[in-house]
Amino acid sequence: MSQRRYFGTDGIRGLVGQYPITPEFVMKLGYAAGRVLAAQGTKKVLIGKDTRISGYMLESALEAGFSAAGIDIGLLGPMPTPGIAYLTKTFRAEAGIVISASHNPFYDNGIKFFSQDGQKLPDDVELAIEAELDKEMSCVESAHLGKATRIADAAGRYIEFCKSNFPSQYSLKGMKIVVDCAHGATYHIAPNVFRELGAEVIEIGTSPNGTNINHECGATSMAAISAAVVEHQADLGVALDGDGDRLMMVDHTGYVIDGDESVYVIACNDLQNGSIDGGVVGTLMSNMGLELALADMDVPFVRSKVGDRYVMEMLKQKGWKLGAENSGHVINLNHTSTGDGIIAALNVLTAICNSGKTLFELRQGMTKLPQVLVNVRFSGDTDPLTNAEVVASVDRVNEKLTGRGRVLLRKSGTEPLIRVMVEGPEHDEVTALANEIADAVKQAC
Repeated sequence: MSQRRYFGTDGIRGLVGQYPITPEFVMKLGYAAGRVLAAQGTKKVLIGKDTRISGYMLESALEAGFSAAGIDIGLLGPMPTPGIAYLTKTFRAEAGIVISASHNPFYDNGIKFFSQDGQKLPDDVELAIEAELDKEMSCVESAHLGKATRIADAAGRYIEFCKSNFPSQYSLKGMKIVVDCAHGATYHIAPNVFRELGAEVIEIGTSPNGTNINHECGATSMAAISAAVVEHQADLGVALDGDGDRLMMVDHTGYVIDGDESVYVIACNDLQNGSIDGGVVGTLMSNMGLELALADMDVPFVRSKVGDRYVMEMLKQKGWKLGAENSGHVINLNHTSTGDGIIAALNVLTAICNSGKTLFELRQGMTKLPQVLVNVRFSGDTDPLTNAEVVASVDRVNEKLTGRGRVLLRKSGTEPLIRVMVEGPEHDEVTALANEIADAVKQAC
C-alpha cells in the first residue's frame, strides 16, 4: 500500500494555522474529496463539527471546496462524530465529514470522513484523495456548483436514535447520573438522552466557549466527574470526549472505568442474553485482565493494532460485533456503525438494568493488571523506535518480565508522541521499567 502523507489513523489532524490545518489546504481538501467522491456517484455530503472556535473557519473552507467540485452540502452544526455517521446514513448522503480533533486541546483540529454506510473511508479512497490534492484546484461551471443547506433538526434526530438503543422495558427513573460532555459536541445531546430516559442528570462540561473543549474535563480528565459523583452521591458518571466517540465511566465510589471494563460489562450482558455473537476485539493496549476475564467465560479475544479503525477492521474480519480500546472507544455493531460514547453508556446501563446490580458490582469480575503508559514527545526527524539504545532497553525489560507481563512501544496516530506501555503484576516495578524505556526514548529524540 502507498504511504499516506496526510491521513493518519483518525483522519487529518494538527495545530490550527499550521499546515495542513489551514483554510487554504482544507478548501483544497474539500475540492479533492469532492472530485474523488463525485467520480463514485456522490451528490451530497454532510458536514458536522465539535465546539472548537476554529470549526467555523474550517467548515466554511470545506464548504467552498465541495461546492467548487459540484457537491451539495448539508451543514449539521455541532454534532458528535458518531451522530454524523448515523445522520449520513439516514439522510442518504454519500459521505459525512467531521471537523474535530476529538480529545485534543482546542488549538488542534482535524478532518475525518465517513462513507455512506456510516463507517470510515477505506484506505484506497483516502489515497485517491491524497493523489487529487497534488493536482491544481479548479471549479465546475456556475450552474453546477454545489448548494449548501443547514439541517435544523439534526440534534433531535440523533437524540431519538440514541434513546431507541435502550430497551423499552427499562427506565432510568430513580437513577442519578453525572454527565460530563467535555464542553464538546455532545453538550446539547447527551444530558437530554439520559434525562428523557428517566434519569436525574447532573451536568458538567456543557458550557462550550470555543476554547474550553476537553480542558480539565471529559473522558481524558476524570478528576472532576469522579469528585462530582461522590459529592452528589450519584449512582454513576458518564464522561465523553470532545467529539463524543469515547466513553469513560465512574461507579458510585468514584472509581474510573475505562473502555476495557465497559466492554467487559457489555460482553457479560450479551453472553447472559445469548447475543455475544463470536468474541471481543481489543487492541495491543488492552489490559491483560480483560483477556483473562473473557477467557474465564470462554469468550474469544483477539488484539488489533491501536486505533478504532483497526478494531473495526478486525471485527469485520472475524464477523464479530463487539470491540473496544481501553481509551474509551467502544464499538457495538449490534447498535451502531462506529464507536459511540452515548450508545456504549446505554449498553452498560442496559446491563445494570438487566442484572439488577450496580456498576460497582458488575466490574468486580475483571481485575486489571497494573499498566503504566508514558508519552514522550518527539520531533519526527528521527525514528526513536529503531534506535539501538531504545531497542536494548526494551529487550532488557522484556527479559525481566518474561511470563509476567509485556511491553509495547508505538507511535501515536494522532500526535507526535512515542507511547511507552509496560504491563505486569506489580505497579512500582512496572512504573520503574516504563520510565527506564522512556528515558532511553528521550535520549534518542
